[in-house]
Amino acid sequence: MFGRFHNYLRISVTEKCNLRCQYCMPEEGVDLTANDKLLTTDEIVRIARIFVQQGVDKIRLTGGEPTVRRDIIDLVRRLDELRPLGLRKIAMTTNGIALRRKLPLLREAGLDGVNISLDTRDPLKFEVFTRRRGCEQVLRTIDEAGKLGFDFVKVNVVVMRGQNDDEVPAFVEMTHDDPIDVRFIEYMPFDGNRWGKQKLVGYQELLDKLAPLYGDSIEQLPLEDNHTAKGYRIKGYRGQFGFITSMTKSFCSSCNRVRMLADGNLKVCLFGNTEVSLRDLLRAGASDSDVVETISQAIKRKKAAHAGLSTLHSLPNRPMIKIGG
Repeated sequence: MFGRFHNYLRISVTEKCNLRCQYCMPEEGVDLTANDKLLTTDEIVRIARIFVQQGVDKIRLTGGEPTVRRDIIDLVRRLDELRPLGLRKIAMTTNGIALRRKLPLLREAGLDGVNISLDTRDPLKFEVFTRRRGCEQVLRTIDEAGKLGFDFVKVNVVVMRGQNDDEVPAFVEMTHDDPIDVRFIEYMPFDGNRWGKQKLVGYQELLDKLAPLYGDSIEQLPLEDNHTAKGYRIKGYRGQFGFITSMTKSFCSSCNRVRMLADGNLKVCLFGNTEVSLRDLLRAGASDSDVVETISQAIKRKKAAHAGLSTLHSLPNRPMIKIGG
């Protein structure tokens, strides 16, 4: 619909997480879905295969925190077997806490790239953000990932006014010596994360604050197809940085993503609250063609754009941890 071809599937493989980030999980926690209501590994692989056969060529594993899943390496290996059907990229979004020791095996299994979430480089602020320790561990993991030959290593930074917006230059400096991609994400509203417009720092404001520090050295990069980030680099730096502008300048017109949640619900828009259960369809004995038809109908109902900033925060949605980063 609306001229969009959806070739990117994001799969949440667990609702569990070893951090408690403010913007992702409500302070009181969430009620986890019973294990028998979650997709099994075989069901995940079957759904992934169906999507790949219909043209999906990129799969990203999310959570919760995907590395807490015991069979995560085997799952990546099984997804890697879909490449003859057209799959080109397997990626993962992770908080990096339990990632470091798994990195070599994940790379060997077929993982092409990682997005590692880190909202502050300050260990004390890290504890405030995540309600856990581990800042130095995540920084070491980012460094280690850069040495293992991944196609890309990205660092995701959710920017919140008065909490970490002062650290943006320090994150840009991470791109000086290392070919990483730092992505500054506008703070988005989800159930239980106490979003407020006063906490939102738009990308243009951040870019304006970088201008006096770097001047003409800031280079804007060409927009990629189906882009989510507006990319920039500092002349002479090895890496790059960008802004994911979901709140102030949406990219709905080029959106190519759909999401499979851990409980088997298909969500065609991050901010949409309409979902359809593929888990129930599979367990009722549906054929692959039945699943394809259900997916097709769901995508056809996807709206041209999500709601605007003035109303988005008031619409019902899941907590981010139950959607997948």
